[in-house]
Amino acid sequence: MKLNQIRDKNGAKHATKRVGRGIGSGLGKTSGKGGKGQTARSGVALNGFEGGQTPLYRRLPKRGFSNAAFAPAYQELNLDVLQWAIDEGRVKLDAPVTIDTLVASGLLRRSFDGLKLLGRGSDKFSAKISIECVGATKSAVGAIEKAGGSVTLLPQVRAAVLKDAEAKQAKRAAKRAKATGKGGKAAAPAEAKPA
Repeated sequence: MKLNQIRDKNGAKHATKRVGRGIGSGLGKTSGKGGKGQTARSGVALNGFEGGQTPLYRRLPKRGFSNAAFAPAYQELNLDVLQWAIDEGRVKLDAPVTIDTLVASGLLRRSFDGLKLLGRGSDKFSAKISIECVGATKSAVGAIEKAGGSVTLLPQVRAAVLKDAEAKQAKRAAKRAKATGKGGKAAAPAEAKPA
């Protein structure tokens, strides 16, 4: 067999149907596209169209508020990934492990609003570790405690809220420092001169 003798299997290719060859052909006149107008054209999207009247999704009022844009975002970490990082020497066990140490080790890219521990790989977890996180599954906590470690749950506070609070605190401290003067003592009120 030669390359110029290779052919497709029978039925693999179909001849293009030639439409518009008269009403006796079965696909003449409108060529299988029905009548005139919008539906005879390609690229028509009639989802929700109600014949010209205002559709339901525009008749219903917009009510309520979604808090989804302000929901906290957490970093998730499975125990098998944590065990791998410990085995590789990326995470040290001499101090409590926090989200900041995990970011510094390169295991996580950003801290977001805190760390949540997940239990995948809990059956093989063996590191005696002390870790701080905002949430952990029962299996993750059980595996860490079984290995002799501990899990400290921190309050769930959004990083942006915390940042705002710290900024306000710094502003108040600066205001107090300005009011008390450079020496740290409150400035004495000016004595009224006798008339």
